[in-house]
Amino acid sequence: MGNIPALGVTWTVKGGRVLGPAPFFVMGIVNVTPDSFSDGGLHATTQAAVAHALELGAQGADILDIGGESTRPFAEPLPLAEELQRVLPVVGGVLAAGMACPAVSVDTYKAEVARQALEAGAVIINDVSACAFDPALADVVGHYKPGYVLMHSLGRPRTMQVEPRYDDVVEDIRAFFDVHMAKLVKAGLPEDRVVLDPGVGFGKTLEHNVAILRNLERFLSFGRPVLIGLSNKSFLGALLGLGVGERALSTQVATALAFGRGAAIHRVHRAGDTLLTLKLAAKLA
Repeated sequence: MGNIPALGVTWTVKGGRVLGPAPFFVMGIVNVTPDSFSDGGLHATTQAAVAHALELGAQGADILDIGGESTRPFAEPLPLAEELQRVLPVVGGVLAAGMACPAVSVDTYKAEVARQALEAGAVIINDVSACAFDPALADVVGHYKPGYVLMHSLGRPRTMQVEPRYDDVVEDIRAFFDVHMAKLVKAGLPEDRVVLDPGVGFGKTLEHNVAILRNLERFLSFGRPVLIGLSNKSFLGALLGLGVGERALSTQVATALAFGRGAAIHRVHRAGDTLLTLKLAAKLA
C-alpha cells in the first residue's frame, strides 16, 4: 500500500464528529468571490454559490470549503464586513438544504468570520495563515475545537510570490508544522482536529512546488492527514504550457500521484472527476 494507510484516515471536526475512516476525502471548492484565479465570479452570488455547493455534494464531495476572500497571489485583503456578507448566507443556505454530508468548511484567516461561521454550523476552518494574520483566530479554534487546516504560506497573498526563498523547502515546512502544531495544542485545539497542508503555490517557486510534491511522504511523520490543493494551479501551467482553463486533466493526474505519496484530503474544483480518479488510484495501490 506504500504511503496509503491500510485502514484509511480519520479527521475529528467540531462537535466531535469524526470523518472517516476513509482512504481519501474530496474537499470541493466554493469560491464566493469575483476574483479567484480559477473560477472567480462564477459563483459570486449567494444563490449561485449554494447551488454550486450542492452540486459538488451531489458529485460526492465529502467536504465543502466555502471562501469569501481570494488568496491567489497578489490578491488584496477583503474587509471583514464584506467577507461575512459573502460567506455566512452560503453556509446557512447549504445547511438549510438538509444535507447530512458533506461537512462544511470555511476558508478564512479572520477570527470573527471563523467564529460566526462555526456558530452557524460550519465544522472546519481552513486557514492559509496559521493564525498569523489574525492571532485571535487561535483563541476561536481553541474554544470551538473545529477541524483545522494548518497551511504553510510565506507571507500574505499580495507579497508571498515576491522572490520566495528557503534553505530546504521541505524541511523548512516540516519545522513550521512542528512549531505551529504545538502552538495550536497549547491554545486548546486537540491534535486530532488538525490536518497539514504544505501550501503548494503559496510563497513557492515552480521548483519549490515540485520538491514538495516529490516528498509528500515526509509530512506524514506528524501522524496527521495531509491535505493538498493542486486544482488548476499555476505550476501545472508552467510545467505543461497550459492556461487556467486547460488544466483539468493534469489536475487529475497530479491528484492521483499525490494520493500515491500519502495525501489524503484533496481540495479541488471538480469533485466528481476527482472522486473517480481517487477511487481508481486506491484500487490500484
